Amino acid sequence: MIPIIYEDNHVIVVEKPVNIPVQEDATGDKDMLTLLKEDIKVRYQKPGNVYLGLVHRLDRPVGGVMVFAKTSKAASRLSDAMRRQAFDKKYLAAVRGKPQKDAGRLEHYLWKDKNKNQVYVKPKGKEGAKKALLEYNVIASHRELALINVALYTGRSHQIRVQLSEIGCPIYGDQKYGSSVNKPGEQIALWAHELSFEHPVKKEMMSFKANPPKEYPWDAFNIIQQHEY
Repeated sequence: MIPIIYEDNHVIVVEKPVNIPVQEDATGDKDMLTLLKEDIKVRYQKPGNVYLGLVHRLDRPVGGVMVFAKTSKAASRLSDAMRRQAFDKKYLAAVRGKPQKDAGRLEHYLWKDKNKNQVYVKPKGKEGAKKALLEYNVIASHRELALINVALYTGRSHQIRVQLSEIGCPIYGDQKYGSSVNKPGEQIALWAHELSFEHPVKKEMMSFKANPPKEYPWDAFNIIQQHEY
């Protein structure tokens, strides 16, 4: 069962569990779109196909707040807001090491090798490389780990993972961009913590939060459960 944070006739905001794909992929595993459509169909006893619009994505191993559109009008307006970068997206990440500065702005140009599903930092001007921008601040540290709050301004593939790895702070459990310090089987510690956007119909600003699970490495930072960020 997918935890529902908020729902009305136009949108549904949920907490995506880790390791569930957002949409159908080559594995054939159940995905968020399919599971939510099935849930809506049962709860509202809807005949025929259920419409659900995908507005944004999270990598399969990443959990946290997501919004889906329940009508085509809402999907169009939310997708437009996403393109205009009118969504406020904040993430929590537990990283290996600690950034040199407690707060900063990271700007890189990222290029994706689609065959390998791997993203690389490239010089500005490289064909196909797209600008990636985020801001971060260190909330707490625990032994060799640091807890970082990330405000994401562009939605590039694997962006947070690549940019934090580039400054020497790969995310805990990230096998793809931190294989030298992470062990196979560790769950990536990246979480979509907060999502704010203008309601596509009511035109009101809405903000939703979800905390990461109470397990390692998150539970090493008791501060997450005690405070709001």
